Amino acid sequence: MKRLLLALYGLVLLLLLIAASGCSNQDKASQTPGVITAKFATYEEVTVNATPAIKPYKVDRDLGNITNKDMFRLSPAATNLLIENGFVVVPNTYEKEFFSLYERNRYEPVPLFITTDSVLHNYHLFFDHLLRVVETEKLAPQLQELNKAMLSQSQKQCKDLKGTDWENAARRTAGFFAVAGKLLDPGAPVPLEVKSEVENELALIENHQGIAVSPLMNIGGSSDSGDLQQEDYSQYIPRGHYERTDLLKAYFKSMMWYGRMTFRVNNEDETKSAVLIALALNQGENRQMWDRIYATTNFFVGKSDDVSYEQFKELIDNIYGADAGLQTVVAGPEKWDAFLEAARELEPPSINSMPVIDVTSPSEREKESKGFRFMGQRFTLDASVFQRLLYPEVMVNSQGEMRVLPKGLDIPAAMGSEEAYDILQATGATDYRNYPENMAKMKAYIAGLSKETWNQNLYWNWLYTLMPLTWEKPAGYPSFMRNSAWERKDLNTYLGSWAELKHDTILYAKPVYAEAGGGGEIIDDRGYVEPNPDVYARLASLVKMNSSGLKARGLLNERDQESLARMETLVLALKTISEKELSNTPLTDEEYDLIRSYGGQLEHFWLEALRDEGIDHRSAIFDRPAALVADVATNPGGGQVLEEATGNVFEIYAVVPVDGKLRIAIGGVYSYYEFPWPLNDRLTDSRWHRMLNDGQVPQLPGWTETFIAQ
Repeated sequence: MKRLLLALYGLVLLLLLIAASGCSNQDKASQTPGVITAKFATYEEVTVNATPAIKPYKVDRDLGNITNKDMFRLSPAATNLLIENGFVVVPNTYEKEFFSLYERNRYEPVPLFITTDSVLHNYHLFFDHLLRVVETEKLAPQLQELNKAMLSQSQKQCKDLKGTDWENAARRTAGFFAVAGKLLDPGAPVPLEVKSEVENELALIENHQGIAVSPLMNIGGSSDSGDLQQEDYSQYIPRGHYERTDLLKAYFKSMMWYGRMTFRVNNEDETKSAVLIALALNQGENRQMWDRIYATTNFFVGKSDDVSYEQFKELIDNIYGADAGLQTVVAGPEKWDAFLEAARELEPPSINSMPVIDVTSPSEREKESKGFRFMGQRFTLDASVFQRLLYPEVMVNSQGEMRVLPKGLDIPAAMGSEEAYDILQATGATDYRNYPENMAKMKAYIAGLSKETWNQNLYWNWLYTLMPLTWEKPAGYPSFMRNSAWERKDLNTYLGSWAELKHDTILYAKPVYAEAGGGGEIIDDRGYVEPNPDVYARLASLVKMNSSGLKARGLLNERDQESLARMETLVLALKTISEKELSNTPLTDEEYDLIRSYGGQLEHFWLEALRDEGIDHRSAIFDRPAALVADVATNPGGGQVLEEATGNVFEIYAVVPVDGKLRIAIGGVYSYYEFPWPLNDRLTDSRWHRMLNDGQVPQLPGWTETFIAQ
């Protein structure tokens, strides 16, 4: 009965996706996981009880109605924006982390403005920490065992198939697992029959210079000269937290290999290799080891949309009989054509992550990219949005230019932000044939997603948490939040947190290709929480889901569990304060004390999030600043990637109402960057940090000028 309900649910979502997007392969975006990828945790939504009732206010030109105007020194440009918008963001070059900005209150009491940015960044720190610990302590050792077992099975297949028309496919399979094994463990063995191809493949991975023909995948001349499979070897540059230890670097490369290399169904010999992998995975404990890795990473990021082991196993069972073995499949050539035909009828991936160049239509791209992956990179909603808004899904503009790299603003625009779309339109980013139509389809699809779909894993739920940042604030919210400048500040927050999400999941998420202290005088330093109760409610639910899911699988130690519980309590307290602020309910002394002590709490979480790396002192802020970078899309033809980054923590000054009077409060926000970069030089965090320190950074997006005082 459960399987029937799951099947019906998947069918309903498929029909919704087809209707909304016109792309039949998008059903993979939200199918409920099967038995092998069962859910880790359920999602319990926190309710919001807010009745906005703050009366509108304006800032006097001379700041005469600001009670603490002499507490801050702002430039004329910053003062003008403060008066005009009720808030202003000021860049700086010295704040490396959020907690250090908020801890000023220890030594120089000022009203603090707790921002959504700082809370979201706090979650990123712990998400990245938990993933890093799970990978180091659980997944990497499990992967090493799986590599050994699969290589052993593939070598046995090579021996059994020698002299048959499956021999070349068997050699490719053995080489495939030998490469993965060597990437994780340099001492791993390599079968003699594939030694040359494996060494050549490893050299390309080590040099990571860009797109080249794969020696291993094209082994034995199994492809026509025009059908040679290529790989983007720049993807093997360890990025995100994976550059921090040798083990994580090796794990990154091995998993990237499994996630990207494709056994194309339009190539018969590669399809034979995929069948051999599926048969080898059925042996011994192989499938269980594979599932422990895949199910865990599925909880963090999601499912793959490539042709999978489960799909191939189902075809093998249907055509050759249940649990058919190697000899049954090889001895049944009359059934092979039926298998090939059935495999080619499987749905193509919704997101293309292969360097397919010179395709002129989505159908041609799908034909070239459809194939089996051993542990494919995962479908994500934002990458799917990008795919629908790039060539050839959208055609050239009036200047004959192709849209080969997306814009970060495409994502909040698809989630319903009119301000994001207006910015895109004003800059010409929408002036491509089919862009407005495809964007409208994606908006309709996203608007119709159920909560169950949004809450299927941590990645999707992170996006769900950010969604309220795309909402226009209604009457009753503070005046500084009720203008277009604040809408853009919310977009900056959205994109800063989204850049952190892409950074933390860079290994698994499919990339898209276009183709308390102090003293002194008594000062009224009562602060304010940015009233975003919907964001805080969703974030509290996400934190709880994170904790319960990992705990259920024995992947969470007691100390991290306590930290997550403490984080959930903090976020819920901020939600309550937000609701009281909006309804003009006075805060308690304890709630004001929480705002005062916020910097110390952030420092605690920062230290806990870096504990696994041996960092136990705040001086390490210079080695582990908040700034990060992640490439999110690739233009193989132009040799470029799109980099998304955050830099130093910028200051925000907001005019807030406390006890019916206006005061300035200070907090921290993301600095956000977006820029193209050479494909063969994908940026790492350490490289980006050097660029920031040397002042070699691109300009901030032009649309931020309405709220950032340069």
